[in-house]
Amino acid sequence: MNLANLDLTLSAKLFAALFAIMNPLTIIPVFLSLTADRSPAERRSTMLVLNATVALGCLICAVGGRFVLGVFGIDVTHFQLAGGLIVLLLALSMLSGEEHSAHAGTPAEKQTFSSASSLGVYPLGIPLSIGPGTMTTIIIFSQAGAHPGGEAGFYLALVGYVIFFGACMAAAPALSSLLSPTALSISKRLMGIVLAAIAMEMISNALGHLFPAWTAR
Repeated sequence: MNLANLDLTLSAKLFAALFAIMNPLTIIPVFLSLTADRSPAERRSTMLVLNATVALGCLICAVGGRFVLGVFGIDVTHFQLAGGLIVLLLALSMLSGEEHSAHAGTPAEKQTFSSASSLGVYPLGIPLSIGPGTMTTIIIFSQAGAHPGGEAGFYLALVGYVIFFGACMAAAPALSSLLSPTALSISKRLMGIVLAAIAMEMISNALGHLFPAWTAR
């Protein structure tokens, strides 16, 4: 790996996008509320399963995402356009303070997965952490990193964020005392603005590939 050609711009954008979508500040309160009646050992088990689910989900999307698109014959540009729209909807829901349906489960589903271990998979892992927006973002950035230095920059940000996310979840009990409802609301809306900007870049890049005459002017 040539560090001189490392695409740090791509790394920064991917890290910011993942932070906006998989914001630990919004997941930690849910984690604490769902495990409030659990023993410390069960809470620790849930946290480890959650981190493993996030790491495995990110790896599958990064390595196998483009392969899946090829199997179904889906053009990356069209996927980027659809993905940008999904991410934009997530951003708009964050700006309005609402919970998007892509990151929530039905009451029946939440009752089905009630053990300490399964809580780490659902709903904390999927879809709260690894939802459609996260999957789409990782696949799109993996394609954007298909150039010298880009792949290294992509995996640097992906691995770095997974480690950062895991550290935040491990520190959840300590961080919970610092997270007021007002702080969470402000954080959610700020991340919504960042995510909306990233979504618009995805959409504009896709439209530029579909309609090159627009960008030639």
